[in-house]
Amino acid sequence: MTLPELPQNRALLDLLRQQGVPQESGAYAYEGWELHAHPDLVERLEDLAPPWPVLAVFGVPVLAAKGTAAVVGWGMGILLVRLPEAPAEPLELAKPCPPLTDPGQGWYSVCPWQSELHSAESKAQLSLLIRHALSYAATLSDDDSITGRRRRRPRCAGL
Repeated sequence: MTLPELPQNRALLDLLRQQGVPQESGAYAYEGWELHAHPDLVERLEDLAPPWPVLAVFGVPVLAAKGTAAVVGWGMGILLVRLPEAPAEPLELAKPCPPLTDPGQGWYSVCPWQSELHSAESKAQLSLLIRHALSYAATLSDDDSITGRRRRRPRCAGL
């Protein structure tokens, strides 16, 4: 499954496409692309959102709901989450990733490890944040499922 070319994914896909490097094999190959996230971060994302499928998008792990990107694992230690508002404390924020995290873009950077919280609390808080991001992303789409199928519009009688 890949991330569809939807208007709500355009900024993310443009950014990932620019930095994507095709790579079929090797230690840092990720579904045909050079990996642009630390392997531990990919594993962390999988651990925080089971059994949600992690998509490999131009070498970057992404979670999506109904075809709309919701969470991105970036670099060594950044989770980008799509939300209607900034994450609340006690979550530790990570460095911004312009242009996605510019004001009004709806993406926020958080630390995937939350070193100030106990391990179990960190996992619980981040899992909740990811579920919130997935729910929010689903509201931005008119797809019926995470597979990217479009909802059929009802036909009017006589047309």
